[in-house]
Amino acid sequence: MKKIVLALVFVSILSCKSKEEKMQAEVDESAVKVSGQELFEGEGNCIACHQPDQKIIGPSLQEIAKIYKEKDASIVLFLKEESDPIIDPSQYDIMKTNFAITKTMSDEELKAIEEYIYSFSK
Repeated sequence: MKKIVLALVFVSILSCKSKEEKMQAEVDESAVKVSGQELFEGEGNCIACHQPDQKIIGPSLQEIAKIYKEKDASIVLFLKEESDPIIDPSQYDIMKTNFAITKTMSDEELKAIEEYIYSFSK
């Protein structure tokens, strides 16, 4: 009888762990990857200065995409403040305030923003 009770306790412990692992897997699978557009318009607050097809405070997304592609430069490195501005250096001081935001983003998030910007290249 002791062996049966002990076996049931052991099985129940294993099944609880299994349920926890299953729940974690479901959470991982349901995690939604944030898009570059959502980061650009939301957390990054980039939309405040950059519009798709016109210069507001900063250059348009079309201009950024075109110049960065032509120069084979990295938007990600610029957003990490690891490369110099190549489009409008006179606006660099204004952009510096946003580096506090972009430097906290993961490489994956910055890459998503870069891909979003490149989607405006012709």
